[in-house]
Amino acid sequence: MLRQQHPAIDIQIAVLTSQETLSRLADGTLDIGLVALPQPPVAGLVIKPWRRDPVMAFVPAHWQCPARVTPEWLAAQPLILNDATTRLSRQTAEWFAAAGHHPAPRIQLNYNDAIKSLVAAGYGAALLPHEATTPLPDKRVVMRALRPALWRRLGIAHRAGYVERSTQHVLDVLWDLRLV
Repeated sequence: MLRQQHPAIDIQIAVLTSQETLSRLADGTLDIGLVALPQPPVAGLVIKPWRRDPVMAFVPAHWQCPARVTPEWLAAQPLILNDATTRLSRQTAEWFAAAGHHPAPRIQLNYNDAIKSLVAAGYGAALLPHEATTPLPDKRVVMRALRPALWRRLGIAHRAGYVERSTQHVLDVLWDLRLV
């Protein structure tokens, strides 16, 4: 949609943690960022809620797993999780802890597509957000809802004050894409 309406706008995408995103926004090397919520206020930045996605269990298809995955079941499996620097890692740790579990992951990294590939290869299960606009995972992976449910909330962040016209066009498209 943006390319059709504003073909001269060049977008460069960087996959960063929320903290890296906020830091780059604050130092002026990034114009817009999607960040996990909640975030503490940052002087000079605007952070607004944008959307929320369900966190799902991504499990190798050849495993026998329940229709709804519980912390008890998942804690007994080999896990591939985001590393401890991410908001998603803290959320999943809290989800497990609420049920009295503190599993140690087999593998930790920060790239969800890489995690999905490791799940497809059978290395373990993962807890990842499922964005409604993304294609279904590899047929070697099944997604299962969590019980209790878990949600990842995202926000849009940008510098406060004057917003350049091209940046505003991108923000407008992002607001149109939200799935709250």
